[in-house]
Amino acid sequence: MLEKRTGAVMTEMLIDWGIDHIYGMPGDSINELIDDLRKQEEKLKFIQVRHEEVGALAAASYAKLTGKIGVCMSIAGPGAIHLLNGLYDAKADRAPVLAIVGQVDSEEIGTDAFQEINLERMFDDVSVFNKRAATESQLPDLLNQAIREAYVNKGVSVLIVPDDLFARKFKNESRLTSQGFYRPQIFPSETSLKEARSLLDDAKKPVILAGKGVKGASEELVAFAEHIKAPIILSLLAKGVIPDQHPLCLGQHGQIGTKPAYKAMMDADLILLIGTQFPYRDFLPDGVKAIQIDYKPEHLGKMYPIEVGLAGDAKETLAYLTSHMSEKKDDSFLRESQERMKEWHVQLQEEKKLEQDPMHAPQVMYHLEKVMDKNAVISCDVGNVTVWVTRFLPLKQQDFIISGWLATMGSGLPGAIAAQIAYPDRQAIAVCGDGGFNMVSQDFVTAVKYELPIKVIILNNKSISMIKYEQQQMGHQTYQTDLGEMDFAKFAEACGGEGYRVEKFEDLSSSMNQAFASDKPAIIDVVIEEQAPLPGHIGYTQAVNYSKFLIKEFFDTGNIELPDMKKTIDRLI
Repeated sequence: MLEKRTGAVMTEMLIDWGIDHIYGMPGDSINELIDDLRKQEEKLKFIQVRHEEVGALAAASYAKLTGKIGVCMSIAGPGAIHLLNGLYDAKADRAPVLAIVGQVDSEEIGTDAFQEINLERMFDDVSVFNKRAATESQLPDLLNQAIREAYVNKGVSVLIVPDDLFARKFKNESRLTSQGFYRPQIFPSETSLKEARSLLDDAKKPVILAGKGVKGASEELVAFAEHIKAPIILSLLAKGVIPDQHPLCLGQHGQIGTKPAYKAMMDADLILLIGTQFPYRDFLPDGVKAIQIDYKPEHLGKMYPIEVGLAGDAKETLAYLTSHMSEKKDDSFLRESQERMKEWHVQLQEEKKLEQDPMHAPQVMYHLEKVMDKNAVISCDVGNVTVWVTRFLPLKQQDFIISGWLATMGSGLPGAIAAQIAYPDRQAIAVCGDGGFNMVSQDFVTAVKYELPIKVIILNNKSISMIKYEQQQMGHQTYQTDLGEMDFAKFAEACGGEGYRVEKFEDLSSSMNQAFASDKPAIIDVVIEEQAPLPGHIGYTQAVNYSKFLIKEFFDTGNIELPDMKKTIDRLI
């Protein structure tokens, strides 16, 4: 049998696992593997990013979007350090990701060689699997285990490899492990199901708070909600699981949420937490009974005190409960919530349809809605843009991805790149603030290089406005939140893409249409006026602290800029 380079064996194994692309940047401690990848580029494409952080964020986005493992690579030292932000995003949002990280040659390990750092220690916290290969004979089995652990535990696997091992001949024909992985089938106990049914039968005002764990169970979720006459509130990561305009949907909850969602949650006599670890305790009522469904038993009761925990898959558990309960007749609480939501939608539509300058973000969302395909992928960045997209861009069948638990700025562009690679025939749209886009802007060139026709909407208000608003909410004066002027349309053109600068409302529609008709990557740079992202419900402390900011600002500068008072008062009551 002809001996192969170990790097070639690993490349073939990656292909056998169904992996068709890797994000990374070539460098001296992975160049041996890079040469093996070059020889298989038709089956396993290497996507050269301009910064390893973008590669890791793209791998995480790909995993969130498809459920398949995302793969990124880096050299030792600086490249490996750059990966961390994207890997922590994958960890936080439970996305399967494999990082193949080079290390200095085997004989140099431990000698403080050039670019050598303690990679095992550095990656220990972020990973579910973290091993360094000592010999080439270990590599195939370690690779299998790394991929398996990432899938089963929905997390990050790190495989550290001294570059010389890739070049060595692999002599061992038999492998200790096989490819493939198996997840255990978990279903709640009959006792727990019986207790849950009893609570559901007694409830007069049940409310469902569903998270990303219900993806793939949309039909079961709707059928269950209709059966028990409960409104559905979605976490941020679950946006798009059911259409935003669905009669049962009250939108999101928390700081980015809707007033009808807050009202329903505070009036509920039973909360059903389904596939979510909703972290914002202040937006959940005290002393209300709760049922939680999660396939991870350790998540049950972790974020909120519950009466009953159902450890099982949401799809199967919801189907079982629906089929083993009598349908509720009293829908008065549901109808009250629906009426509030209709009024909320009317208010949003009025705000979105304004034809005026200076422009505000809701107007941009309205025109994006018009050019957005029904199967588009929306990659939303973090900041005020999260509020505008979540609240004002209704999704029907579109996919939505974001950095959820880590909430890292700069995730929008890598997400769109990953979406376009995953689904070449679908629209891939990034919606970013100027602050978030600036953090990763160099990789717009990556979209140009690989002819990825992504569309990037930039809400340009020349500031880190979410932080500005947070400072004001705390009663502080704003400090170091201004970013300064930048023309992102000219930047796009300099990168080889298309750029559209929109400074007047009258140019918004035509620029959107032109950009979306193009088969090139494009940036639509929309200059907007700053607007406070008021929550659906403004609490007492928020109101008091914001008043402190206004008073300090007046005595310091002599100026006072009041928020929309009609909207503010409406959300106080």
